[in-house]
Amino acid sequence: MAEVPTIRLATREDVGEILSMIKELAEFEHALDKVEATESSLLQTLAFAPSRHRHHHEHHHDKDNSTSTNSKQDSHAHNSLTPSDAPLSGSAHNPPHQNSGYAKTLLLQDPSTAEVAGMALFYHTYSTWQARPGIYLEDLFIRTAHRRKGYATMLLQELARETERIGGGRLEWSCLKWNQNALDFYEGEKVGARQLEEWTGLRVEREELDKLGKAGWGRYRRM
Repeated sequence: MAEVPTIRLATREDVGEILSMIKELAEFEHALDKVEATESSLLQTLAFAPSRHRHHHEHHHDKDNSTSTNSKQDSHAHNSLTPSDAPLSGSAHNPPHQNSGYAKTLLLQDPSTAEVAGMALFYHTYSTWQARPGIYLEDLFIRTAHRRKGYATMLLQELARETERIGGGRLEWSCLKWNQNALDFYEGEKVGARQLEEWTGLRVEREELDKLGKAGWGRYRRM
C-alpha cells in the first residue's frame, strides 16, 4: 500500500515552520514587507496540539511502569494527538487539551520526505442567520516543491470535515482578485466554492483602528 500524506494539528515545535510559510505566502503575494508576525507572537496567539515529544515521553514512561495487559490500547491513547476539533479551553466535562489561542494550523506532511509541505491556518466564525458556527480559512499554502499533488484539496477536504464536526454551516476564505489560477481551482468541481459578488470586504487597521477605538471614550459605558 502506497504511503499517503499526513495531516495533523500543529504543536508549539512547529511554530518556525508556520512562520516560514507565512513569509513564503506573503512573498508570493508581493507583500513580504507587511509581515509583522514573529515566532513569539505566534506562540502567544495560536492554539496548538500537545507536544509530540511530550506524548512520546509519556508513552515510554507509562510503558515501563504500567501493569495494564492491553498494551496496544494504551499505546494508541498515549500517541494520539489532540484532534483538530478539540476545545480551545476546558470545562468540568472537557479538560483543556490545547493552549488558549485565536487560530489553529493544520500541517500536511509529504509521505516521501516527511517534510511539511503545506498548511491551512484557520479560526472559528459565527453566522447569526444560521445560528451556527463556521470556519474562516486565513491562509492556505502549499510549498512550491509540493504543488500539483492534490495537497491543497486535501487540506480543504479536512477543513470541510472539521466544519461538519463542530456543527458548522460554512467554510469561507478570501482570494486575491489577480490570482486567477487560485480562483479557477476554488470554483472548480474539486472544491465547489463560489464568489460572493454581493459582498465587499472591509477592514480597519493600524492608525485607523487606534483612532476608531479612542473616538468612543466617554461616549458610552462598557460593563
